[in-house]
Amino acid sequence: MQSLYTAATGMTAQQLNIDTISNNLANVSTSGFKKQRVDFQDLMYLNLKPAGTPTSPETNTPVGLQIGEGVKPVNTQRIFTEGAIQNTNNPLDLLIEGNDGFFQVTLPNGETAYTRDGSFQMDGNGNIVTADGYYLDPPVQIPAQTTQIQVTSSGQILVQVAGSSQQTQVGQIELTNFVNPAGLSAMGHNLFQQTPASGDPIQGTPGAVGFSSIQQGSLESSNVDVVTEMVNLIVAQRAYEMNSKAVSTSDDMMSILANMKQFP
Repeated sequence: MQSLYTAATGMTAQQLNIDTISNNLANVSTSGFKKQRVDFQDLMYLNLKPAGTPTSPETNTPVGLQIGEGVKPVNTQRIFTEGAIQNTNNPLDLLIEGNDGFFQVTLPNGETAYTRDGSFQMDGNGNIVTADGYYLDPPVQIPAQTTQIQVTSSGQILVQVAGSSQQTQVGQIELTNFVNPAGLSAMGHNLFQQTPASGDPIQGTPGAVGFSSIQQGSLESSNVDVVTEMVNLIVAQRAYEMNSKAVSTSDDMMSILANMKQFP
């Protein structure tokens, strides 16, 4: 009975949908997090009678007779809309104003990763790092006895040290764009890696054409909308229940057939 297998694909698909929604909700407070959605496609069809089958020398059927064989998930698409702005007044909290651009960080193995999370900190040597200690790329070191840090909208990092009234530039933040940011591979830790689907990284200065500006003292919140995700969760749950009901109904029909008496 095909309905058993068709409904089973629906249950599996909705389980993945619920898993994705749960991950979105779990990261509702994660800085720079970008929500995901699952895209589905219908499976191949069993053609019992193709459309256009001749019914007489002069006529043919206007439509065919097909039975669908279920659904399959094809991708989890990441939605790169901008999250809400959270003002922190922390000089090392940096916000990318707009959807264009990623911060670059250097991993311990020397590879480059990309993030929208601008909650940077200083290590024991004054280097600007992520919460996991990964260096900002290009690297920036804040001098000892710095009393003030200013990051301009174009990414210039200016400091003022004790005993001096002049600001000195100690670094320049660069942003990276991708032709298809949805093709980036999520690594966890708020980081992404380049893939063939994302295209090559395009580097530029904040505020330049095609690149967003930097806002100091603010962070980008998660772009997860709790109300929307809860509605999606209810819809996915009901779809799962309806597919499980189809399995139960198919089982009841098979039970009726199995218990039919045979008469001579």
